[in-house]
Amino acid sequence: MTIAEVSRKYEISADTLRYYERIGLIPPVPRTRSGIRDYDETSCGWVELMKCMRAAGVQIEALIEYVALYRQGNQTLEARKQLLMRQRDLLTSRITDMQASLERLDRKIQLYEQGKMYVEE
Repeated sequence: MTIAEVSRKYEISADTLRYYERIGLIPPVPRTRSGIRDYDETSCGWVELMKCMRAAGVQIEALIEYVALYRQGNQTLEARKQLLMRQRDLLTSRITDMQASLERLDRKIQLYEQGKMYVEE
């Protein structure tokens, strides 16, 4: 797939895809003989993973570390697992905080719906 096709498929700009590759957020994308990026299934899998992880709020630095470990081979399996587990813990904490915020907003909205929110004059 061309960069334009991947950009459309994953709703990520071509500039972002190039940036992700340049900083090591995704492994180098295969290229045609003329040097044009040719995203294969593996490359698309990385793009999809990074889009998901970024949407979840995982820090770019952690993802770059993950890709670097992956590229070192199977001897980094445990390190990769530990990195993902730390990120999962952070995400779980964020979800808990967001759930509490949602519940507070729901209570506030309920007060408005019950006519209990007004400014006294």
